[in-house]
Amino acid sequence: MYMIVVCFTLAVALWFLQGQRSAIRQHGKRLPRPPGTLPFAGNGFWFLQPRHKLLDWFVGANHQTGFSTFEISVPSLPPAVVISDPKNVEHVLKNNDIFIKGSFFRSRSWDLFGNGIINADGELWKIQRKAGLRFFSNANLKTFIDDALPPILDATERSLDHAADGHHVVDMQAIFIELTTRLMGKMAYDMDMPASLPFSQAFDFASGAIGDRFQNPFWRIKESILGAPLRRAFFEVKRFGNSIVSSAVGKRARPRIAGHQLVEEIHPLQDNLINSLLDHISDHQVVADAAMNYLSAGRDTTAQSLTWTLYLLLRHPRHQDSLLEEIARVLPSASRSSSLHGITYDTVLPSSLPYAHSIFAETLRLYPPVPFELKECTVPTTFPDGTWLPEGSAVIWVPWAMGRSRRIWGDDSELFKPERWLGLSGSIVLQKSAFEFPVFNAGPRSCLGKKLAELLAVAVLARLIWKYDFSEVIENIEGGCGDGGERKSQNSLTLPMEGGLPVRVKLREEAERQIRIKEQTPDSSKV
Repeated sequence: MYMIVVCFTLAVALWFLQGQRSAIRQHGKRLPRPPGTLPFAGNGFWFLQPRHKLLDWFVGANHQTGFSTFEISVPSLPPAVVISDPKNVEHVLKNNDIFIKGSFFRSRSWDLFGNGIINADGELWKIQRKAGLRFFSNANLKTFIDDALPPILDATERSLDHAADGHHVVDMQAIFIELTTRLMGKMAYDMDMPASLPFSQAFDFASGAIGDRFQNPFWRIKESILGAPLRRAFFEVKRFGNSIVSSAVGKRARPRIAGHQLVEEIHPLQDNLINSLLDHISDHQVVADAAMNYLSAGRDTTAQSLTWTLYLLLRHPRHQDSLLEEIARVLPSASRSSSLHGITYDTVLPSSLPYAHSIFAETLRLYPPVPFELKECTVPTTFPDGTWLPEGSAVIWVPWAMGRSRRIWGDDSELFKPERWLGLSGSIVLQKSAFEFPVFNAGPRSCLGKKLAELLAVAVLARLIWKYDFSEVIENIEGGCGDGGERKSQNSLTLPMEGGLPVRVKLREEAERQIRIKEQTPDSSKV
């Protein structure tokens, strides 16, 4: 028994030590390690912390290392570097064949994402991206905003009207998840897809567990003992993905009969996503995986970003007033109605509502929906800053930390300041490259849904902020606030708000709306 304990201890020690003996060099020298790196354990302690603490650790490490590339060692993680220099990020994102998701990522995310685009590399990735390009065409985006969104937003408003009448507390994160789930279900898969489906809860649970796999080196041991609920969640997600494919295949095989002639089913989009995937991929299991990947990206990230945007507006009411002023100026008919039904594709473009877009961009800077990225290199490679990586090394960049970089954003990088995105004329100005602001990725893997997410967020926020006065309910939050009452993120692959966003809602009176607009001063949009 004694020898078994000794051997086990030695094996664990060697496992912990492996990450600290890498061949990674910068101009022939070892890279700096972040302060607090421990013998044997390296930086593993921080990876065992809740996700929001790990993200803040990355921010601190970036500041302490002068935003230069540094090396980390974590048990079970290949030799790894953390980059924050935009030139290094560009090197990764433009070289899609050199830097891939790799075995480390796929071994942890396979149960949830399978062969979907989030996991895929090479030809399988290219095929799924090609199918997605058809779906996210400009014509389809216009249909999204002009035709599909209004009735779903009407249903959202009915729920909020009911909450206002009864003085109920509502969770706006759940409201936004319901909205984006129904929208993606209808437009991507031609299905009525409420967020109350068992799939939704199963996916949220599985996503949190997958996020834990990337931080906890002992996840296999944990799941071997406590993994039964997770396995049931994976099964439900896969079952639902297969049901999407079966439904689509059935509709394609059963044309509608009108009189004595066969008539194809009419869909509001030129190409919905599931049909585009079926046109490009013959393996229905791969189609099911791809469908669930796109659903996750379109549903979760957009809903979570809307939640953080509303949260920041509640914490910074002057920016909310500036948004009301812009809406009244751009849409004169709005001042004559409590409901904003004049929102169209053309009115939510950056050229029409630049301040609304700047609010959303600033939220994404501080609360990126995918806060942590990781790739593996397939061949030895040298970065622009002289860092040399051997084959199989991991590269990490943290949009959460990059969004708080003083080197990129200035000394006010921690402040919520939407006007940093605006020019002197008040028009939207994209001051940062996609490699300085990699929220939507960049290069070959740039996010196909970027424009849809931006237009959808602006349309939803404009309508809801115009009609409703929201107030945050701090006392109802269970574990959702960190130090100083700031909301924190839940452990997940993306960035859900822990505890949701409970609010009280009331109809915004016309007189109140006009008073708040008139009280605006020229510098009131400043933090």
